[in-house]
Amino acid sequence: MLTVDFSRFPLAAGDRVLDLGCGAGRHAFECYRRGAQVVAVDRNGEEIREVAKWFAAMKEAGEAPAGATATAMEGDALALPFPDESFDVVIISEVMEHIPDDKGVLAEMVRVLKPGGRIAVTVPRYGPEKICWALSDAYHEVEGGHIRIYKADELLGKMEAAGLKPYGTHHAHGLHSPYWWLKCAFGVDNDKALPVKAYHKLLVWDIMKKPLATRLAEQALNPVIGKSFVAYATKPHLPVGAAK
Repeated sequence: MLTVDFSRFPLAAGDRVLDLGCGAGRHAFECYRRGAQVVAVDRNGEEIREVAKWFAAMKEAGEAPAGATATAMEGDALALPFPDESFDVVIISEVMEHIPDDKGVLAEMVRVLKPGGRIAVTVPRYGPEKICWALSDAYHEVEGGHIRIYKADELLGKMEAAGLKPYGTHHAHGLHSPYWWLKCAFGVDNDKALPVKAYHKLLVWDIMKKPLATRLAEQALNPVIGKSFVAYATKPHLPVGAAK
């Protein structure tokens, strides 16, 4: 289930891609399939080991084209172990709401992004997220949980202040907001509640089968209750003669 829309965020074979806070690796895997040179970074060592196993399995199965590479490694988003201007593309999906120093993370991403490079940032959308917080303290008051809710203009303003030039936004996962509202209402750890179980089956069916009816429903719901806000930006080239 991808949050970044690659029709709005073009990726060329051979692009060097950083998936920062990659989690289970969904965006990293897609970039690898598209022929990129992917580096997936997360502070969770267990998840990184799983991502590395999946990269190896994809290579063995021939899912990635010739020339594509994939590396998974533990790392700190505030102190990335890469030289300046190392990547053509940076993706950070559903991560910044967890990090106290979000300006520091943006600065690191801009540092390692090449001039002219592209960045995709996704965070929980303000309205649906406010409902989750109102329904359940346990949803966000956990170690490593969400510490802030972004308004769209706030996130875009921080991206611009970091030196990025936003060029597009949209919302995603309109079908998923009601699921999380149910989870929060019945208990975030209570997967046995009948409404939660039933809705989860619907989401799994949708992800596996991708029927036209739910695709159309999600397209209609995304602008209204899409769970995620997605912003795309570029790092401008410096003017000729300008100092870094």
